[in-house]
Amino acid sequence: MAQPSSEASVVKAYWQPGCTSCLRMKEFLTRHGVPFVSVNVLEDADGFAELAALGLRTVPIVRRGADWANGQVLRDVARVAGIAWGGAQVLPTPELAARLVEIQTTAQRLFAQIPDDKLGRMLPHRPRSYAQLGYHIFNIADAFLEHEVDGLPLKEGAYSRVPPPQMDGKAKILAYGADVLRRFEAWRDGPGRTTDFGRKARVYYGDVTLHDYLERTAWHSGQHVRQLVMVLGLLGIAPDRPPTKDTFAGLPMPDKVWDDERVPA
Repeated sequence: MAQPSSEASVVKAYWQPGCTSCLRMKEFLTRHGVPFVSVNVLEDADGFAELAALGLRTVPIVRRGADWANGQVLRDVARVAGIAWGGAQVLPTPELAARLVEIQTTAQRLFAQIPDDKLGRMLPHRPRSYAQLGYHIFNIADAFLEHEVDGLPLKEGAYSRVPPPQMDGKAKILAYGADVLRRFEAWRDGPGRTTDFGRKARVYYGDVTLHDYLERTAWHSGQHVRQLVMVLGLLGIAPDRPPTKDTFAGLPMPDKVWDDERVPA
C-alpha cells in the first residue's frame, strides 16, 4: 500500500474571524493535541481557492488530504483529524429552549446599548458591522423557526444574511428581534411540546438531529452575545446585565470570545 504524502497527512483548518464554529473547531483540535495549518480565508486567497476546488463556499472546514468535514459538527472534525470521539452530552430540549429565550432577550438588551452612530462600525478584521452582528443573532433563531414552522431546510449561506434595506436602524432591528423571540416562544409553548427532536434536521452542515440543531441555535446565539459584550467594551460602555456562567452552563461554548490569532483593537 502506498504511503500517504506529507501534504495528504496535514490537517488544515479553514476559518474566518468572528466565526463561532471556526473558533470552536480550532480549540477542539488544539485541546486534543492535533497540529494543524490555520487558514484564514479572508486573508488567504489560496485557501479560499482550495475550498472552491472542493465545491465549498463556507467555513469552518477541516481537511486532511481529500477528506474534509464541516467544522460545525465536532464528531465529523474528530473523524477527519483522527480523534477518538466519545460522544457529547446535550442539555434536554426544554432547557435548551429556555436558554435560547434568555440569550435572545439578553441580545436585545445589549444591542440596544450600542449608540446609533456606532452601528456601522466593523468588527475587528471581519467585514461585519455592529448592526449586522445584532441582526445575525436574531436571524439565527429565525432560521430555526423557518426550519420548524415553515418547513424550510437550513441552506448554505443562511447564516450570512444581512438586514434587508427596509430594516434601516436600531429600532427596526430590535423590533425584528422581539418578533423572532415572540414567535419562538409561541412555537416552544405550542408545536414544540410534541416535536420529535430525535429526527434528522435538514441542515447543510452535517447529519444531526433536531435536538443537535436546537443546541447549536442556542450556543451559536450565545457566542455572538458574548461578542456584543466585547463590542460594548470596545466602546467603553458597561453592559447591562450581561450573560453569566449559568447562562452557558452545559452548552458547548468556545473558550474564547474572539479568535486569538486576531486581537481586537
